[in-house]
Amino acid sequence: MAKQPKYYIIEASALPEIFLKVAEAKRILSTGEVSTVNEATKRMGISRSAFYKYRDAILPFQNMMKGRIITFQLMLHDEPGVLSALLMVYAKEKANVLTINSIIPTNGHALVTISAELTDVAVSLEELLAELGATPGVIKADIIAG
Repeated sequence: MAKQPKYYIIEASALPEIFLKVAEAKRILSTGEVSTVNEATKRMGISRSAFYKYRDAILPFQNMMKGRIITFQLMLHDEPGVLSALLMVYAKEKANVLTINSIIPTNGHALVTISAELTDVAVSLEELLAELGATPGVIKADIIAG
């Protein structure tokens, strides 16, 4: 039977330098700053074998926290500036808006669906929903997925 891995949260300054360099090599590969493992390892001053040995063992903490995605459905008055005001709430609370979908307004109302990543949001989900619902021009705010 395979041994189950154990995970720890460790402050970066306590890690051996090789782990930090492997993490940075992974980052520059993922952002496209370099296109090959060879380029990444040369830039970081580590061997390819060290990269391959540790690449699956190190992951930045914030990446493990990613993925708290919530989809909101909002009924808005069809008036200039309402969607903009709503997006300002997301920006103020540091929500990362991923998608915005809107149906053509009818009878003076627009149905908008917004999916947002809430990893960096400091307020509770209930507080964010209340704030969105209290935005001028918002008729109704609900959570439909997440």
